[in-house]
Amino acid sequence: MAEFGFNEHHQNEAINYMRFARSKRVLRLRTVDSCFEELKDSRLVEETFTVDEVREMLDGLQAVVRGEVETELINTAHTNVLLLRQLFSQAEKFYLRLQSDVSELENRELLEQVAEFEKTEFKTTNKVNQESSKPKLAPLNEGGVSELLNKEIARLQDENEKLKTRLRTLESQAMSALDERSRAERALKDLQRVQGEQQEIGSLEDTVAALKEDYERSLSINAASQKGLHDNLVSAKHDLLRVQEQLTMAEKELEKKFQQTAAYRNMKEILTKKNEQIKEIRKRLQRYESDE
Repeated sequence: MAEFGFNEHHQNEAINYMRFARSKRVLRLRTVDSCFEELKDSRLVEETFTVDEVREMLDGLQAVVRGEVETELINTAHTNVLLLRQLFSQAEKFYLRLQSDVSELENRELLEQVAEFEKTEFKTTNKVNQESSKPKLAPLNEGGVSELLNKEIARLQDENEKLKTRLRTLESQAMSALDERSRAERALKDLQRVQGEQQEIGSLEDTVAALKEDYERSLSINAASQKGLHDNLVSAKHDLLRVQEQLTMAEKELEKKFQQTAAYRNMKEILTKKNEQIKEIRKRLQRYESDE
C-alpha cells in the first residue's frame, strides 16, 4: 500500500485490519451458506413443489439472508467507528485533529487498489489468523517532524495557559460585574422602596393637611356658631330682663290701678271687717275654752 504514502508500521496496521475484516466476512458468508443448507435439508425433501410452496421457501430464505446481511453491515459500521475512536484518541494525546473526506470512500480507483492489495497480500500467505496484541503508537524521533510537533505542542500549551489565565481574569471580572449588578439591583429596590414610602408619606401628608384644613374650618365654623349663640344668649338674656322689668312695672302699675278702683277699696274694707270679726270670734273661743 505504498501508493497511499503509508510507512511500514501503518501498512502493517492496515493489513491487520483487513485480516480482521476478512475473517468477519468469511464467517458471515458461512452463516449465509448455512441458511441455504438448512433450507435444503429441512424443506427440499420432496420431488415436486407448488409455486406457492416455492415462493414461501424463497420468502423465508430472503428474510433470513436479509437479516444476516443487515446485521453484518451494521456490525461493520460500528466496528469502523471503534477503529476511528482508537485513532482519534491517540491523535488527541498529541493535540492533533484528524480529518476525513467521506467522498474518497467511493473512489473506484482507490477501491480497486485496495482490492488488488488485498488479493496480492492474502495470496502470498495462508497463515492462520492470530490475534495481535493491542497496537501502540511508536515513539517519534526527536528530529524533523517530531521537533516541529513538540514546538507546536509547547506553543499550544503556552497559549492554553494564557487562555486559562485570561479565562480566570474574565471569570473574576464577570463575578465582579455580577456583584456590582446585584448591588445595583438592591440599591434600585431600596430606592424604589424609599420612593414608594416617600409617595406614601406625601399622600399621608396631603391627607393630614386636608384633615387639618377641615378641622380648622370646622373650628372656625364652631367658633362663629358659638359666638353667634353667645350673642343670641346675651341678647335673649337682655330681652328677658327687659321683659321681666316690663312685667314688674306692669304688675305694679296694674296693682296701683287696681288699688285705686272702688271694687278694690270695697273688697279691702270687707276683708278688714272679716279680719276683725275673725279676731273677735277667736277671742270668744279662747274665753269658752278657758271656762271649760
